[in-house]
Amino acid sequence: MKLQKIDKQLYRSRLNIVIVACIALLAVSSLAISQALIYLFPSESGSNFHWNLLGVIVSAIGVVMTLIKLKTHPKMHEVAYVWDLKQALNLVYRKKRKLDAAAEQGNADAMLALQFSYDGSRQLWTLDDNTITMDSLNTAQAKLDELVEEHGVELDISNYDSAILKAF
Repeated sequence: MKLQKIDKQLYRSRLNIVIVACIALLAVSSLAISQALIYLFPSESGSNFHWNLLGVIVSAIGVVMTLIKLKTHPKMHEVAYVWDLKQALNLVYRKKRKLDAAAEQGNADAMLALQFSYDGSRQLWTLDDNTITMDSLNTAQAKLDELVEEHGVELDISNYDSAILKAF
């Protein structure tokens, strides 16, 4: 995955539209499905919990399928990019302990993966206005910069590919 420039205002407005649309679609469709099931299959005991639950589950599956189908739509570009970025950062995070150890030993691929993680996290946290943990990120970045200089490694973030994580 390559990091891209994203307009924060456009991202926030499109994310808000997606969130509101998902909530509305989930609420309306779950109620419609539940009521249809209750009408078609009334319960003698008066408890319709299972029909209500089924309505919510079917609606949630429908919303997820709709999001996956619309992921490639041009108006979803910013939201889909952040979605993919979070998944890519999660892959790096799962290997973080091994990457840190390998970076200490001078492994250039480990340093590249960490640099991608730091740059991606910085972008993600800026887009989401989550700057509280930026100090810890800056500390980790400074440590990585020291390792890069110590081992004479040159990092080009555009060369990052998630396939390098398989070695760790």
